[in-house]
Amino acid sequence: MTLVLGCIADDYTGASDLANTLTKAGLRTVQTIGVPGEGLDLPATDAVVVSLKSRSIPAEQAVARSREAERWLRGRGAGHVMFKVCSTFDSTDAGNIGPVTDALREDAGARIALVTPAFPETGRTVYQGHLFVGAVPLHESPLKDHPLNPMRDSNLVRVLARQSRAGVGLVDLATVARGAQAVRARLDALAQEGKGAAIADAVFDPDLAVLGEAILADPVSTGASGLGLGLAQALVASGRVRAAPAGTTLGAPVGGPAACLAGSCSQATLGQVAAAEAVMPVRRLDPERLLAGPQEAEEALAWAAERIGAGPVLIASSQSPEAVTALQARHGRDAAGHAIEAALAGIAAGLVARGVRRLVVAGGETSGAVVDALGLTAFRVGPEIAPGVPVLATVAGDMRLALKSGNFGGRDFFADALALMP
Repeated sequence: MTLVLGCIADDYTGASDLANTLTKAGLRTVQTIGVPGEGLDLPATDAVVVSLKSRSIPAEQAVARSREAERWLRGRGAGHVMFKVCSTFDSTDAGNIGPVTDALREDAGARIALVTPAFPETGRTVYQGHLFVGAVPLHESPLKDHPLNPMRDSNLVRVLARQSRAGVGLVDLATVARGAQAVRARLDALAQEGKGAAIADAVFDPDLAVLGEAILADPVSTGASGLGLGLAQALVASGRVRAAPAGTTLGAPVGGPAACLAGSCSQATLGQVAAAEAVMPVRRLDPERLLAGPQEAEEALAWAAERIGAGPVLIASSQSPEAVTALQARHGRDAAGHAIEAALAGIAAGLVARGVRRLVVAGGETSGAVVDALGLTAFRVGPEIAPGVPVLATVAGDMRLALKSGNFGGRDFFADALALMP
């Protein structure tokens, strides 16, 4: 297998988002769970997205895992490796975006790495280095309230500088508007000044194509799926990739019972859970009981087992940001989050053991825990359910999944997903 593009994603739903974007742009794409082992037989592909669960772990662990993924991708021919991060740039002052970007840049021998979470199609834009969600800065939007990595600063030059060993510069919108050569010249000038990274503005969809063309020959970059789109467009325009039809054939329907799990506490997911109550049985978990012992999860699994023969069910731990804050204050942020993730992962494993072969999961951390518990290794990418969320089929063809970032999808997402997962 020879790749033209390698990608390392810091969570599983972000990886699905990127794989979906690359597939729509014409690249034959596979998403793996972790760095593949030697025995994994992957189909012919242009791009591989290696999914890690590294966004909220200690920086040194995130760096080590990302370096392992980069070595695997370079060994399969990837000339450019993109580090995929969330479009809300979720991170703390310790990382992990800065430390991983520094490490990948240094390992690749690059002087500077372009960084942007912009994706105008999904309402994420960067102007003068500030990240906007729709018409408002990130720190004024509902997306500021990530339960693990709340974002209170929209100035990405400042955010990244707090995490990085090297200086951070800006490629402003006026430069991007002048085209790829102007962006390249600006990056070279910043590298001469000793900067190791540059936040790039992007406000309109064509800005992504300019950025992709400007950095295609570079060995490394960092960004959200919008930057992946720019790179894919540049690869097709250069003739290095012949665009394939969007999506892949996922084989025969898997049939059988279906279930949904929601761990995200985003406003979008809260609305989706509420909407699902009109079309399927919904069980809302009690987080306090989840943290107290296994009984709440066991009762939820038994509740689902009684109902999945008649149609899909939804089990949700999702709560309002205020309730999450109160729970974290009582039990500790990490302890509360990990306990809930582990409970949902255990429920997922129990559902699969009872015959569920179609599974929809909402929430990045929840999706990571579920996929790990099920021992899944790689997916082919199928049709798009909502922007950033494709149907995934296990390479073995025995399961269909949808892994959704908390903020993605319309109000009827769960029903929409199941309709595309026969």
